[in-house]
Amino acid sequence: MSHFNTFKQYLPWIQKPLLIIAPMSGIAKSKLATAVTTAGGLGQIGFLDDPQDLTDELELTKKALANIESQTLPIGLGVIVFGTPMKPWLDLFAKYKPAVAWLSFASADELKEWSEGIRRASPQTRIWIQLGSVSAAVEVAQACRPDALVLQGIDAGGHGHEDGASIVSLIPEVTDTLSELGFDIPLIAAGGIVDGRGCAAALSLGASAVVMGTRFLAAEETAIPAIYRSAIFEASDGGQVTARSRVFDEIWGPNFWPKTYDGRCLKNQVYQQYTSGVDIRKIRSWLSNAMNGPDAERLSVQDMGSIWAGTGVGMVKRQEKAADIVQEVRGDTIRYLERALKYL
Repeated sequence: MSHFNTFKQYLPWIQKPLLIIAPMSGIAKSKLATAVTTAGGLGQIGFLDDPQDLTDELELTKKALANIESQTLPIGLGVIVFGTPMKPWLDLFAKYKPAVAWLSFASADELKEWSEGIRRASPQTRIWIQLGSVSAAVEVAQACRPDALVLQGIDAGGHGHEDGASIVSLIPEVTDTLSELGFDIPLIAAGGIVDGRGCAAALSLGASAVVMGTRFLAAEETAIPAIYRSAIFEASDGGQVTARSRVFDEIWGPNFWPKTYDGRCLKNQVYQQYTSGVDIRKIRSWLSNAMNGPDAERLSVQDMGSIWAGTGVGMVKRQEKAADIVQEVRGDTIRYLERALKYL
């Protein structure tokens, strides 16, 4: 069931289909959020652990989107819940009242506490919760009564459920399971969607909106170094050049992420050594020596860190304006859905 009209009630500026920028930590900031919202999608600011940096980004966004008629700040705000003190965030929600709070990476009990806190601080802010399994969807639906569930498949770049499925099976199974339990919660698809074909497929599976992250790494408004963007453009055969692993969070020290989660990145020498059985301490020592040695220039940019990207990376080939991405994907989605009807 499509819930576009439900979204439209509290996101009055959006156009059909609803396209959403993933709240990518550190790189989805005011410029990108503003561009996507202005183009009729939902822009988002990703998680920032410095309250002052986040305040600055929210102020910029508030000024840039002052002409959009909305009872809330017309963006979403991403929160990595585990390990994050709630009080400073509730203060920001109370002050800026973003349209959507996108909560992720926590237990159902933690997510319930945050949901209740945000609803008290900013009653008009809607709660969207990201997760990656049928059992998590049921648990969160029962505990939090969210306004939407973001179902993240394993094709997604960045962090997500280590044990998961693609949206091809995840969305239909969650749809059926929640329906049997009497829930009617909008489902939003994330993971592997980079163009109108993926968007049309996700909507056909039962999603009411779609999220794109990797595609927006190409947007000129995204806050990433040019050398990172070049690595994205050079990548091809996304299922081969990316991998899911916890080692990407262990490069410089112990992994603080809960064991439920790993992340998808461009493969690098750290990953290759790790999967060959090299001890992580030896890998860290090798990388430190390599980066500070005479042959440092031979290291590729992905060898020196983690470039989070999904399996759709092979279809991201050029820099574009965020608004152009939104308009292209929106138009192509409609055309592919119309084409599908001709087969009936």
